[in-house]
Amino acid sequence: MSVSEQLFERAKKVIPGGVNSPVRAFQAVGGNPRFIAQAEGARITDVDGNTYIDYIGSWGPMLLGHNHPAVLEAAVQAAKKGLSFGAGCPAEAEMAELVCRMVPSVELVRMVNSGTEAVMSALRVARGYTGRDKIIKFEGCYHGHCDSMLVKAGSGVMTSGVPDSAGVPEGCAKDTLTAVYNDLESVKGLFDKFPGEIAAVIVEPVAANMGVVTPEEGFLPGLRRICTEEKALLIFDEVITGFRLGPDGAQGYYGVKPDLTTFGKIIGAGMPVGAYGGRREVMEMVAPVGSVYQAGTLSGNPVAMAAGLAQLHILEENPDIYRQMNAMGDDFRAKLRKIVEETGVSCQVTGEGSLSCLFFTKEPVVNYRIAKTSDTEAFGKYFRHMLGRGIYVAPSQFEAIFLSAAHKEADLERTLEAIEEYFRG
Repeated sequence: MSVSEQLFERAKKVIPGGVNSPVRAFQAVGGNPRFIAQAEGARITDVDGNTYIDYIGSWGPMLLGHNHPAVLEAAVQAAKKGLSFGAGCPAEAEMAELVCRMVPSVELVRMVNSGTEAVMSALRVARGYTGRDKIIKFEGCYHGHCDSMLVKAGSGVMTSGVPDSAGVPEGCAKDTLTAVYNDLESVKGLFDKFPGEIAAVIVEPVAANMGVVTPEEGFLPGLRRICTEEKALLIFDEVITGFRLGPDGAQGYYGVKPDLTTFGKIIGAGMPVGAYGGRREVMEMVAPVGSVYQAGTLSGNPVAMAAGLAQLHILEENPDIYRQMNAMGDDFRAKLRKIVEETGVSCQVTGEGSLSCLFFTKEPVVNYRIAKTSDTEAFGKYFRHMLGRGIYVAPSQFEAIFLSAAHKEADLERTLEAIEEYFRG
């Protein structure tokens, strides 16, 4: 029995399913999860000494690769001064200034501890600002595990085959309306059905939790137009895309300005952190200035702020990093599509910038319904093949392939060779 297997057996006795997040489980792909001992650059090494090219990157935040020297040094120096104060620290003010400078739609920002907390808080602000209760989300978009968002959600909820979570009271979800991603008519229909009742539309500008589904031309501008006309707020969930597609996230990449934005672990360089921010008049609803209450003892944690500042400063000062990563992603997808075409397999290659996905379905994937037609058994075989070749992709059909600045051309070539080997049998 491997060390990972021994640890998994230990963990199952004291942790539900042996994992602290369902998406880490290998239930959808077979086998047992690997326990990771260390990471460096574009590689992770498990407790058995196996090293893999990593395409998860802690689910997105490791834009510069694992253990970047500047990020590590910043975190170490901050930790020497204290792990947590329960009070304001200079780094959180600097982080807020940096986020507001990099993302023009954000005039005020509040730090929290996770993407889930950021979404939960942004929704509360939207309801408080508009005086309305209902929220529109999109089928297959995942916005964390707060009760009202676990309705036709993506990510691990799709993988486990559970469309909604047990334990969510009917009352918590009754004001959550679901529309079809890339379908503006479905959004208009909900506004027509519930006039004057919808507080906000929340969307992943690039849906990256049902695989990677990109917005069709006109979709995001259409959402902006509808929300403006209906006096509802537009919330971009940029927990994954924020600071990844560009220094100002998907909103800058696509040229659409939301009212509120949620961010995740990228702004902590992988440490537990999140944030939400937006227009000044909206964010001034948040206590202690306004009447929308939200608090967090560990929010603005000095070590997380230091690590995040180090990463974001590098990204802000070196915009070529984005050009290189996005070009790498374009090249990777082009070569992958060529392999798919030449081998004749029923797969779709999707993505934008440094986010990619290989769907095991014959239909072009533009929404949740089509994403669900994917052959998850075939994906499981592919996953096990790749793992055996030293390549670590997400253990789910419905997650992204994350590239980082630490990946090299040789890494991608080795990955493409392994994929082609699998398809040619």
